[in-house]
Amino acid sequence: MEKNKNRAGRNAASVAALYGLLIALAMVFSFIESLFPAPALAPGVKLGLANLVTVSGLYLIGIPGTVCVTLMRVVLVGLSFGNPYSMVYGLSGSLLSLIVMASVRRLRLFSILGVSVLGGIAHNVGQTAFAAVIVGTPELFYYLPVLLMAGCISGALIGILGGIITQRLVKFVKNMN
Repeated sequence: MEKNKNRAGRNAASVAALYGLLIALAMVFSFIESLFPAPALAPGVKLGLANLVTVSGLYLIGIPGTVCVTLMRVVLVGLSFGNPYSMVYGLSGSLLSLIVMASVRRLRLFSILGVSVLGGIAHNVGQTAFAAVIVGTPELFYYLPVLLMAGCISGALIGILGGIITQRLVKFVKNMN
């Protein structure tokens, strides 16, 4: 096998291009989601469109690649559309979500739907814990049941879409080789 090919048979340029596309797609999803205001009944609740890339990435490029794509997405979105606080706040939920999703993915405990739901829940727990520590108000955890319900619903929707997208991306990537 050629020296410039990785385990999957893709050369370094193809891998870099794929990662760049995934980061760009996640940024576009983040931007689109920022155009829609949070529901008045449940402030802070979002669908988490960028998590489509994270969930699909776990199945398409593996855990290390998905960590790279997720970190780049959060930093670039924070620099482009937010501020340093929003970046750190986003990292708090995204990293816990990614750790949970990667763990259950690696252990093969759940389908992509279950992985996504657990990721949505973990994201809300991570952000709530971060906010409670920063603000010094543990009462923020009273809002957690609302966020957990939202995390289950959005995680399920993202999991369903992620399953469909992942199947199509796997076929596309195989055709690239």
